[in-house]
Amino acid sequence: MRYLHTMVRVKDLDASIAFYKLLGLEETRRHESEGGRFTLVFMAPPGQPECPVELTYNWDGDDGLPSDSRHFGHLAYEVEDIYAKCAELQAAGVTINRPPRDGHMAFVRSPDNVSIELLQKGSALPPAEPWVSMESTGHW
Repeated sequence: MRYLHTMVRVKDLDASIAFYKLLGLEETRRHESEGGRFTLVFMAPPGQPECPVELTYNWDGDDGLPSDSRHFGHLAYEVEDIYAKCAELQAAGVTINRPPRDGHMAFVRSPDNVSIELLQKGSALPPAEPWVSMESTGHW
């Protein structure tokens, strides 16, 4: 058995691609189906094409999006510097739902409300502002 991918449905393909690019993923392949009226975009961390998230976009829309998506759980990515990544995301308008107060873990949400966990590579970074005193926003 071999892991293939995680699929999430997206409402706005361009906004979702931009979000995952901001996380650091890159498009590895794309499939468009005229008959099925959908587009699949696979995005993965650089050098890790075997670990993609599949963005599924239905051309005729999907009235269920964006729902809470808590039943899905979350996607998790290891980052080199959790403070720098959160600052980059925040500067681009992404809400940091669970700030990295511990220097180890943070959560954000995609444009389609998919929960994304960011984990610091290696040991936790020393606690630092503004993250230490930042409250959580919403749920994650």
